[in-house]
Amino acid sequence: MKLVRAVLALVAIVIVAAVAFTAYAWFIVRDGKETGAPQPAVAGAPASITDPIARGEYLTRAADCAACHTVPGGQPFTGGLAFKMPFGTIYSTNITADKETGIGDWSDDEFVRALHAGVRKDGQPLYPAFPYTSYTALSRDDVLAIKAYLFSLPPKHAPATPNELSFPFNQRWGLSVWNALFLKKERFQPVQGKSEAWNRGAYLATALGHCDECHTPRNAMYALKSSQALSGEVLQGWKAYNITPDKTYGIGNWSEQQLADYLSKGHASGRGTASGPMGEVVQNSLQYLSQEDIAALVTYLREAKPQQGSAGAEVNERPALALASTANAPGAEELAQGGLGQHLFQGACAACHAWNGQGRQVEAAALLGTQAANDPEAHNLTQVILQGSTLRTMHGETSMPSFGQAYTDAEVAALGNFVLVHFGGKPATLTADEVAKRRTP
Repeated sequence: MKLVRAVLALVAIVIVAAVAFTAYAWFIVRDGKETGAPQPAVAGAPASITDPIARGEYLTRAADCAACHTVPGGQPFTGGLAFKMPFGTIYSTNITADKETGIGDWSDDEFVRALHAGVRKDGQPLYPAFPYTSYTALSRDDVLAIKAYLFSLPPKHAPATPNELSFPFNQRWGLSVWNALFLKKERFQPVQGKSEAWNRGAYLATALGHCDECHTPRNAMYALKSSQALSGEVLQGWKAYNITPDKTYGIGNWSEQQLADYLSKGHASGRGTASGPMGEVVQNSLQYLSQEDIAALVTYLREAKPQQGSAGAEVNERPALALASTANAPGAEELAQGGLGQHLFQGACAACHAWNGQGRQVEAAALLGTQAANDPEAHNLTQVILQGSTLRTMHGETSMPSFGQAYTDAEVAALGNFVLVHFGGKPATLTADEVAKRRTP
């Protein structure tokens, strides 16, 4: 009897899911043409860019398509980048105009449907690792401008890498239920009472730039927690920090110039240098935005809802041990204590970062006031030590070598803890076991 009930329950679930998928798929197909759908009055590219392909290029960069659809060192937009999720690994796909392995035979409506509704050409749902939950707010004109630019590039043959997902996450039909619950297929509409700059910044941040997708925590079903928007989240081992105006845990104490410099150059004096995924955003996307669009982003972020962070993650701008040090040596008391972390910093780090954390030769090496040195869980600090960091922009190049192969897990932990204590005044809690886990996030 119990077996019969279980089978009947399973059948019922399948029927409900099938009905939901059918209804949702019909709605998506109907929505694909968006007949009469109101379109945003805000455009993603400056009005000064009149050439259609140039406009599409600007939008493609603002949407940061290259970051997800290009493997480091690989052919642009051919996919293959791995996204390691709690439920498996998803690989990005080829979005060049190749007709066999890319999107070369996609119609305008099919391309719009993918970005607005998360449905690929064959009608199957896309995984929300692709940020269609943000792109759904884009205007049809902007979406088609992106398509026009992608189709202007040379087609590249690059078959998709199969996803590696466990059951039931490998069942795409289940995404129809997820979309029904969490996807709000609405185009961006300007907020009355807000300035033109704010509305433009909102469109750039929430639709094109999809900042929420990295900086907003997710629930158990991997949907964004809108009540905690932009308060910070850990993805693939990296921490996307709190970028709300909270003065203790966010960017509330950053100056306008610091924010603009960080977004456009990847470095803000006294605040640090972008690395990891944020470094890629600056390198592939933000550095190409106009000064007006950078200013619009700053305006929007300044007026976002402040969000608190975890106690202990406050940025300490005057850590005692760093202040007691000179550029060439730590304070006498600390020097006498010694330790593995101090020894490693002396041998590999002091020449660039300096003992007082103000950097030597290049300001980008400064550690004082950085979130990485003040995160008690040391997410980005660990990743930078393990992987190194390189940031190339039109303003120059900054880089730090990787020490992941040279140092053991215990040594990485010791070095990370020294940086936390010395430059952030934080407790030394990073362990070798945690470092080992973070080597393969």
